Amino acid sequence: MLQSSILLKVKKGATASSIRKFLNKYTANVRITKKVTPHTLRHSFATHLLEKGISLRYIQYILGHQNSKTTEIYTHITQTGIENIKNPLDDFDFE
Repeated sequence: MLQSSILLKVKKGATASSIRKFLNKYTANVRITKKVTPHTLRHSFATHLLEKGISLRYIQYILGHQNSKTTEIYTHITQTGIENIKNPLDDFDFE
């Protein structure tokens, strides 16, 4: 992983355990019944970036992935924007 990864920079003193406890406490407070983990947030963050049109290369850097194949998993998850893809043949009148 890249040492400068944005998502690796957490508040000083925060541990994986303290972050999980925080998530458990606040998801329970708002009655979210699905299990939410730090990885869930990381995954959601990456998916939202992709849906907003952020380049996979930037997402790869932010997540600290060394291999682009690891980041490409998000391309299989999101379908946002696919309805905007136009077939180039639609511009031609074949009659």
